[in-house]
Amino acid sequence: MTRDEVLRLCSTLPGALEDYPFGDEAAVFKVGGKMFALVMLSGEPGSVNLKCDPDWAVELRERHEAVRPGYHMNKRHWNTVDLDESIDDEDVCEMIEHSYELVVAALPRRERDRLPSDDG
Repeated sequence: MTRDEVLRLCSTLPGALEDYPFGDEAAVFKVGGKMFALVMLSGEPGSVNLKCDPDWAVELRERHEAVRPGYHMNKRHWNTVDLDESIDDEDVCEMIEHSYELVVAALPRRERDRLPSDDG
């Protein structure tokens, strides 16, 4: 997946908001006010930080050279994924959706109920 494809996917998730709290170098995607993706906008090939279940995070790091502990993040709960096209697009999509779902699941019910539904 390219950086532009990651940005596009993140922006289409229900209730996702794009923000730039760290300046123009990183797009932060939040749902319910909580971050689920941080996309670096400079450098090649680009990267995205994603929240991840700790056990799956370790498995992904062992399976993919392009996945490493989250840069400047809690290394147990976040991965940095290099967008070097060495990982199938479907797998990157799954990681993004997993990150989003983890954050949504941790939101108070009131916040979850406010999110737009997937079915329109």
